[in-house]
Amino acid sequence: MRLRISHSTTYRYEPRANGIIQLLRLTPRNHEGQYVADWQIDISSDARLDLQRDAFGNIVHILTQGPTDEFTVSVDGLVETTDTNGILRGTDERFPAALFLRPTDLTATDDAIDTLATGLRAEFAGDSIRLLHALMVRLKMEMTFDPDPTHPGTTASEAFALRRGVCQDYAHIFIACARKAGIPARFVSGHFHRSDGIVHQEAGHAWAEGHVPGLGWIGFDPANGICTTEAHVRVAVGLDYLGAAPVRGTRYGGGTETLDVAVTVDQARRQTQS
Repeated sequence: MRLRISHSTTYRYEPRANGIIQLLRLTPRNHEGQYVADWQIDISSDARLDLQRDAFGNIVHILTQGPTDEFTVSVDGLVETTDTNGILRGTDERFPAALFLRPTDLTATDDAIDTLATGLRAEFAGDSIRLLHALMVRLKMEMTFDPDPTHPGTTASEAFALRRGVCQDYAHIFIACARKAGIPARFVSGHFHRSDGIVHQEAGHAWAEGHVPGLGWIGFDPANGICTTEAHVRVAVGLDYLGAAPVRGTRYGGGTETLDVAVTVDQARRQTQS
């Protein structure tokens, strides 16, 4: 599948900010099943971009901007994908899988998640792949997709108590439960081509990856109840959302900050013919 992705993020400050530093994890990498044919980042202002790789191998652009009251980060690219049944190969792995057993504040468990993990571990003892599939199906059935009650700082336990949230919350709950069951798991940020024809989206997508002995890392998208397919474009990974957030940073000075995000994910062939 050839996917054309456009992603714009606009910040406005009233009064103007004196300075801004942002970490941009917006650029995908090549691996088996994903080839980045074209990709560019544009800034509407005179900002400086420095290219680096973070500890997990993600491509990171560090944006520094002087005094401003508004600027936009725009991304446009073409990615060719093939279905690998969710199995990740050819990725840049800098740490042993066991690192991703480490809990974080956003993926800490509570009694409810512990009970779910313990039950699944007892039912699927020694069978990690079946456990992860069962966990994904369970979250898809029990959770309701709802953007209202949660925010980027919502923890896995808070979202699970509500049984509501967005893809980020589904991923955090999945990761928390998998780690509690002894399975390394990590957060993935990226994009998803919807099958219902909706190409304009309010944000990017998020899912999780679990590590299975003999198979390696496998992508699980609990918000959609599927393993990752050619419809998924993988951009960044981390222990949780904070380590893979598309845009994260700080500002100096300024008052009220407003943020507008627009994402388009469409098949390149249809976009060219229209």
